[in-house]
Parts: sequence; structure tokens; C-alpha cells
Amino acid sequence: MAVVPLEASSKPTEAPSTPVTRLGEQVFDTVAEVGDVARFSILTIVWIFRKRPRWSVLVPIFYAIGVKSVSVVAITGTFIGMVLAVQAYHQFAMMGLATRLGSVINISIVRELGPVLAATMLAGRVGSSMSAELGTMRVTEQIDALSALGTNPIYYLVVPRFLACLLLIPLLTLMGDFMGVIGGAVISTQVLNVDSFAYWKHTRDFVDSLDIFAGVFKSYFFGAAIALISCHRGFNSKAGAEGVGRAATEAFVFSFIVILFLDFVLGLLWNSIYSAMYPQSEGLL
Repeated sequence: MAVVPLEASSKPTEAPSTPVTRLGEQVFDTVAEVGDVARFSILTIVWIFRKRPRWSVLVPIFYAIGVKSVSVVAITGTFIGMVLAVQAYHQFAMMGLATRLGSVINISIVRELGPVLAATMLAGRVGSSMSAELGTMRVTEQIDALSALGTNPIYYLVVPRFLACLLLIPLLTLMGDFMGVIGGAVISTQVLNVDSFAYWKHTRDFVDSLDIFAGVFKSYFFGAAIALISCHRGFNSKAGAEGVGRAATEAFVFSFIVILFLDFVLGLLWNSIYSAMYPQSEGLL
């Protein structure tokens, strides 16, 4: 009769992995990740009020995020307006509403497409760059060196990038809106032969300052989300070139998802506020 050793008999058996177990682990990992991002965001905001970053640190970051993004946002905004004009003209012309093309193009740009697509382009250009830069610093232990020297890495690395995105992305959104309006007007009036007076008259009748404010208001949240998510991914980058590349990819993907989610939530909130302010126009939203 075989004798089972005590060590073998007392060794616990590992439970087999099931789909429910894997789903539970994924849920717990997601909740932990969201909590870590929230903690990271709170620390960033606390450091903004505790100590103002030096201008020698802010100016290069403002230049890299703001000035170098102007051409990308301007080109994107121009083609948004041009594509909207080309795609919408025939449907409006069939209904005899070609002169109202300006109101549809411009309100779509300033309220939705301009802020969202500008933020998406900046998430790809700025967010991925910030994540890769901070990820490289994490892998090469530069962030650990800052901590060892008594400098808080969040204050020195994250706060300037957060302020740059928060303050400059709304300005870049206005640039994208302006170029989109010009691009749509040029195609509509010069290529599609829409009457320019009627085009701008309907634009003035249907697009007001509140619509522009709604788009700029959203862009503040988009900029904050891009900065926090990208910096968090860079700070938590895994070792090696593969880890840095994955951090940059995750920064863009997560930022894009959050931008769409915030656009939906802020759109509902803005419609509720607008309906409360102007009850007579509720059916027009």
C-alpha cells in the first residue's frame, strides 16, 4: 500500500480558473485601476494649490503642447468643415434648404465635432508623447531619482503638463472651430455656389455665443482627462521598450474613450441647463 507523504497530502490544490473567476478578477482590477487614477488626480490637484510651478518649467511644456499643436488642429478643423459641406449639401439641396447649410455645419462644429475631434487629435499627439516620455523616465529610474533628491515627481512632472492641457486645449479648440467654419464656408459658397449672404445670415440666426461656450466648456474636461490619464499611464509604465509602447497606446485609447463618455454626459447636462434657461426652445434641441 503506497504511503502519501505528509507534505504532498497537506499541499492545497489550486482552484481551476473559470470564466466567472476571470471576470471577477477583471472587475477587481478595473476598480483598482480607477481608484488609482482618482488618487493620482487628487494628488495632482492638491499640488496645484500647494505650490506654483516655476515659469522655467512651464514655458517649454506650454510650447510643446500648445504651439506645436496649432497646425494639426487647424488642418483637422478645416477638413471637418469641408467634409460636412460636401456631405450635407446634396441632401439639403434636394429639400430646397441649401441656404441653411451654414447653420447646420457651424453649429455641429462649435458644439460637437470641433471640441471632440480636436481633443482626439491632441490625445494622439500630446497624450501619447507625454505617456511615452514619462514612461521612459520611469523605466530609466529618473522618477525614482527625483524622489530620492526630495522633489515630488507629481509636482515637478505632472502639474505643468496638467496646467498646459487644461489651459491650452480650449484655445486650440477655438482655433479648430474657426478653421472649420472657414473651411465649410469656402466650400459652400465658392464651390457649391450657395448664396453667401443667406449662408451667413442663417448661421447668425442659429449659432450664438452659448453654443461656442458649450464647446469650449467641454474642452476643459477633455484637456484635464488627457493630461491625467496620459501621465498616469506613463508613471505606471512597465519595464522595457514594450512597456513604454503599451503605456503610450493605452494613454490614447483610454483618453479617447473618456472623451466620448464626457461628451455624452456633458451634452446631457448642457441640454438640461439650456432647457431650464430657455423653456420655449426645448423642442429645438
